[in-house]
Parts: sequence; C-alpha cells; structure tokens
Amino acid sequence: MIYSLNGILLEKDLGIAVVDCGGVGFAVNITGNCLSRLPDIGDRVVLFAHLNVREDAMELFGFYDTDERDCFKLLTSVSGVGPKMALSILSELTPERLATGIVSGDQASITRANGVGPKLAQRVILELKDKIQKEMPALLQGKTVQPVRAGVGEKSAEVIGALMALGYTQHEAKRAAATVDITDLTVEQAIKAALVQLMG
Repeated sequence: MIYSLNGILLEKDLGIAVVDCGGVGFAVNITGNCLSRLPDIGDRVVLFAHLNVREDAMELFGFYDTDERDCFKLLTSVSGVGPKMALSILSELTPERLATGIVSGDQASITRANGVGPKLAQRVILELKDKIQKEMPALLQGKTVQPVRAGVGEKSAEVIGALMALGYTQHEAKRAAATVDITDLTVEQAIKAALVQLMG
C-alpha cells in the first residue's frame, strides 16, 4: 500500500500531478483544491495517496492532507460514486465544507460538483451523515450546523423524482406534484400527499 509520496514536483495540471520519488515519476490524479495548494514545479511536495485497483487498471490518487484522502474514501464507499466523481466533489468542496454540507443536508452544495445530480447528492447525504460525525468529527469542530430547508422548486423536483422511482410516468408525477401545496410540507409529507392524489 502506498501511503504517501514525498519528492520533487515534475508536472502539475488540471486533474493530475507528477512527483519524482527517487528517480521514479508517479502520475497521480488530484482534485482542484489539491492543485491550488501545490508548490512550484521543481519544489519538494508531499501528497497522501490512495491506490485504486481495478481488474483492468491501477490508478493512483494524491491528496494535500489526510482529511481530503479520507473524505475521498468515504465518498467512494457510496453506491454510484466512483473515484472520478469523488474527485469532482472534492474539487468543488473542501473536506470541511463537504462535511458541513452532508451533516446539514445541504444537497444543493453537493450538486454544484460536475456530474452530480440531486438523487446522487441525496444518497451521499443519507449514507455518509452518520459516518462523517463518527469518523471525522474534527471537520465539524467550531461549525454551526443548521438543517437546510429545501426550497419549493427543489422539493418539487424531489417529489417528482420519488414518484417516478415508484413507477409513475414523468407526466403523472408532475401532474400529482402540481396539485399539492408543498410550501409548508416536508418532502416526505409532499410525497404522501401526491400519492393520495394519484391513488384517489
């Protein structure tokens, strides 16, 4: 297992860095946040590493600290989140902002990452909320975490998505969601009310 790379930075570009460790150049995939913190080419650098082994390839990922690496590991434990998607999320959010967003249920902050839709963001929050608080509590120290209330448009999209997941067509789901005043309802309450309309 490669824990870290300590050597001379040979190259850096969007998504990749090359580190010379004792004459061997290691190309590592990196986040946008990591890229912004790299030293100048020719300077010494330390990156914390994660080796991802697949049937057809081995990929090396580098991170500017252990928090970023550990967040990467947590993200890739979520169904539907591969290494590239995890890098995209951590390019948009620092570990601290990601942790706060997950614990507060801030779906919108996670969907800002390229390629991440509302359903996937919802799954990340659902699967990692307890893990973040249990395994990485230091990321939340000194942060005031308030639950995020979904806006009407966001709630409506969640209701429609949930109804379609239950087997209704997009047309049926939109029509049912439009008949429910969801302003003061939670997403769960709105889904139940829309189901009543569909089954009534």
